[in-house]
Amino acid sequence: MSETLANKETALDGPEFRSRVDTLLPLFVLVAGLGARLIQAKEYFLNPDEALHYLSASQPSVDLAYKAALTNAHPPLLILVLYYWRSFGQSELILRLPSVLAGTACCWLTYLWLKDVTDRSTAFMGLLLLSFAPSLIGLSAEVRQYALLLFFMTGCLYLSESAIQENSRPLMVLFSLCLYGALLTHYSSLLFAFAMGIYMLLRLFPYGKRPGLFAVWVGGQIGALVLISYFLVTHVARLRATGVPREIAETWLRKSIFHAGDHNVAVFASAQTLRVFTYLFSHGLVGTLALLAFLAGMVSLWRRKTPWNKDGPKPRELALQFGLPFVANCGAAIAGLYPYGGTRHNAFLAPFAVAGAAIGLATWIPARLWKKSLMLVVALAICNFFPAPPPLIRARNHSVILMKNAVDYLRQSAPPGSVVLADYQSGLLLGFYACNHGIVQVFPPLQRFAKGDCGPYTVITAGTQEWRFNADDLPGQLANVAETYNLVPGTKVWLFDAGWITDLAPALSSENRCSAPRTFGENILICQLTVGGNTGSRTDRPITK
Repeated sequence: MSETLANKETALDGPEFRSRVDTLLPLFVLVAGLGARLIQAKEYFLNPDEALHYLSASQPSVDLAYKAALTNAHPPLLILVLYYWRSFGQSELILRLPSVLAGTACCWLTYLWLKDVTDRSTAFMGLLLLSFAPSLIGLSAEVRQYALLLFFMTGCLYLSESAIQENSRPLMVLFSLCLYGALLTHYSSLLFAFAMGIYMLLRLFPYGKRPGLFAVWVGGQIGALVLISYFLVTHVARLRATGVPREIAETWLRKSIFHAGDHNVAVFASAQTLRVFTYLFSHGLVGTLALLAFLAGMVSLWRRKTPWNKDGPKPRELALQFGLPFVANCGAAIAGLYPYGGTRHNAFLAPFAVAGAAIGLATWIPARLWKKSLMLVVALAICNFFPAPPPLIRARNHSVILMKNAVDYLRQSAPPGSVVLADYQSGLLLGFYACNHGIVQVFPPLQRFAKGDCGPYTVITAGTQEWRFNADDLPGQLANVAETYNLVPGTKVWLFDAGWITDLAPALSSENRCSAPRTFGENILICQLTVGGNTGSRTDRPITK
């Protein structure tokens, strides 16, 4: 009996058991990360940007979908994917599934890449961080470009390293295709392509050692330059002419663009780098610790003399690969070209931030892997369950049930023939959830207000300049709508307001401008306005559901 027990203990301690654990544990983390993304993809209603992407893809032809994509500030690949993907269904989960799968795959590609350039322990910690960073879970559960971008980027990282180590031309061709995919997905990939190009020049040197591989890489870079030039001329130049980048830089992304009168360069670079990590981990303290781990990792790489793998990159080459994207992004922000800080636009930095932090943790914390992994799990749990700062729409206000209840209430309360008013972001959601078709304007020239049909209702939606109504301006906007569409005094207009709102419902209630306001969480409001009515008349208190 004792001999049998001893044999079992030996088996559990043996190399075969450890090898099995090393194989299964990363897969378990990957599946758990997939589950976290699926939950959000199923439970949350679309945000306005997601609804806008769906509307752009919901065109009669692929040609019109491409033209609609060019009205947005991103390359067209996601819209074209959605154009075909929507045939599988139009539920939140189905529409978000490409992002869920791409976001999960990027975690696994990062793990494979880190195994090639470091070791299994470091790669596992990188997998944990990337799988459960709250911002990356959120972006992977949205109809946005970022999960697809990260999938192509991490494909580039893994395939480039495999191509060099194996001297494989087919793998280098696949690397170039992934780079094209990234460039067609999001313009932050220009910064990635720049940093990756410099790293590959260094990594492939001396070029005569692998002339065929180098030639294939150069050919791929020429193709990338052609692609970049095409979209800079046909799309980016048009966006700049409309003033969209300038308007964004002066409003909600102002903090992430350098303004000489507001900061000096050193303070801006330091503060915004901290904001990048705070955004990635959705927590000020954990983000600060992650930044410190990243800096420790960079110091470790600079001091280390030998690579982990004899065919892999030198430690200082890795330091360049991890650090250069941050330098390029910060430089672009100082030049006023691209934001750098606590915003999803910097999500492309995630693989490098995570890789550097994983190396810092592996090198500077002398503990067994399970202890470091447990520490990471606790930190990531804090980030996910107690985010600070919280997301723009808190989880309790983001349930798809709230949106469905709001639409049911509108249909039950507003009689046929009613007029429904919405700002641009609310019109996007109203069209998706209540009208089953787009009701906001897509193609220019855009009117200030546009009229459309939504079942038995007439809907009037604002143009993009009125992305979100302000309570103080609402009476004037209602008067403008009444004049434009000949609404007589006394006409009842139903206001549907939803999306990234924080102040409209309390302002309307306290100032008595809205009749019987009904809220569904903190981000959905339905009430009645009266054309030419007394805005100081008494109203009922809002009913919260």
